[in-house]
This record gives sequence, C-alpha cells and structure tokens, in this order.
Amino acid sequence: MRRLAYLSILLLAFITACGSGTATAGDLETVPAGQILEILDAPPPDLVVLDVRTPEEFAEGHLASAVNVDFYAADFADQLAGLDPDVPYVLYCRSGNRSGQTLDMMRDLGFSNVSELSGGVVSWVDAGYALER
Repeated sequence: MRRLAYLSILLLAFITACGSGTATAGDLETVPAGQILEILDAPPPDLVVLDVRTPEEFAEGHLASAVNVDFYAADFADQLAGLDPDVPYVLYCRSGNRSGQTLDMMRDLGFSNVSELSGGVVSWVDAGYALER
C-alpha cells in the first residue's frame, strides 16, 4: 500500500512537471485557432502578428497584418531580440514546430505576452479560417 501511494505521488509530480504543453509561464501560451481569431477580431493596442515561416511560405498566404521574420535566417535570434518584449504578439508558423521553438526563445528574452497558434497555419486552415495573400 505504501508503495502504491509513493508511485501515485511520483506520477502526479511527473504529470504536473510536464504539463499539458499548452499553458506556459506568465502570459506566454499556445492556444487554438479559435482563440487566435478572437484576438485578431478585437486586437489589443500594438498587437504584432509574427509569422516565422520562410518568405516563400509567407507569400503563399498568411494571417492578416502579419510580419514575416524567417526562422531560418542567419540573424533570426538578433531580429527576435530587437523586437519590443512589452507589446502583445500572436506567433505562428506552418505546424507549430518553429513557433514553439520561437516561443521558448521569446520567453528567455523576457517577452511578456505571446499567444502561439497551436498547430500553426495548418490548424488555422483546417478550422476554416482564411489567409491573406
């Protein structure tokens, strides 16, 4: 019985430490397409929509008013560090991989308000939302 209680506590601690992968420290979080749409429908002042795909991907279609900063650019980290960490951001890529890495970088740089699109443009389009060209 004692062993079972110990294992239960260990499992609970592990689950808590790993988290669900959607909510993170402070106001940096990964959110579904519908929640991003709500943000874009009533954007806070100074909102920056940050697309970290390649320029070619960006040209194929992007979220309204998005700014493109290529994740693969040699100076990507410098470009990111040059952004204002105190304004709100919507962040996305194609599938969530590059934006997830970028969210971690932004956290390390002290950004305070970033909403990352879960599943990227793929989930945006799958939800039936339009892209601009």
